[in-house]
Amino acid sequence: MADSKTILVTGSTDGIGLATARRLFVSGHTVLVHGRTEAKANFGVGQVLVYSGMKENARTDKLIPVWGDYSSLAEVVNLAKQVEKLNPTVLINNAGVYMKEKTLSSDGFEMTFAVNHLATQLLTHHLLPVLKQQIHSRVVTVSSIAHTRGHISFDNLNSEKHFDGYEAYAASKLMNVLFTRVSAALNKDSSVKFNCLHPGVIATKLLRAGFNIQGDGVDLGCQTSVFLATDPTVAQVTGKYFVNSKETIPSRTGQDDNLAIQLWKKTEEILKPWF
Repeated sequence: MADSKTILVTGSTDGIGLATARRLFVSGHTVLVHGRTEAKANFGVGQVLVYSGMKENARTDKLIPVWGDYSSLAEVVNLAKQVEKLNPTVLINNAGVYMKEKTLSSDGFEMTFAVNHLATQLLTHHLLPVLKQQIHSRVVTVSSIAHTRGHISFDNLNSEKHFDGYEAYAASKLMNVLFTRVSAALNKDSSVKFNCLHPGVIATKLLRAGFNIQGDGVDLGCQTSVFLATDPTVAQVTGKYFVNSKETIPSRTGQDDNLAIQLWKKTEEILKPWF
């Protein structure tokens, strides 16, 4: 296809990420399939092949496994080093977790904060130079409607004072919206466009773990991610929040520029050792 892109989908070995990778591959794009380990990434590639009607061990240069455990910021940096050599044109920040109990990452950060926010901003930071070299490059971040209930307490970013699974998740999804807002502003004169989205209430491991409710299928859950990554009608749109592939106004807190800048500065301070 004339407008074929090279697209990294983080967390693409199951759930919405796998469905996103499948849809993009079938549409003719080159997909970088990300898993926590090399084995999981290769498994994800096999799953995409099977979905597309090919044999699981078929060979194609349009599916490339990449790996790195998001619970380790050093591994996120190594993931970026793998990916930058492949000249991606789109980054889909899809990987995310919901933790019922407080768990610390290998770097000592609360896992929800580490995976959903810190790893996302760190990977984007390291891939931004190569994305800026591309024409019409994009960064798409999977947030959630849960961001509307999110609150950011700078004295409890790492759940130092207390931990609640939903509060931590909602806060991290709000961080995704604010991250998108600042990224778009800082890069308004570059070729890179930043947008975020709510994928819907989708039947995934995360939904079962966090909410124990039924949801729509992952094929529906990937639609807005695919739209923002590839549709020409949003090629110049940046800093926005989408639901059902339509631009939507985020929560009032999600529009708070002062909060967004404060979070950005604090995050950069935290991530400095990995920059």
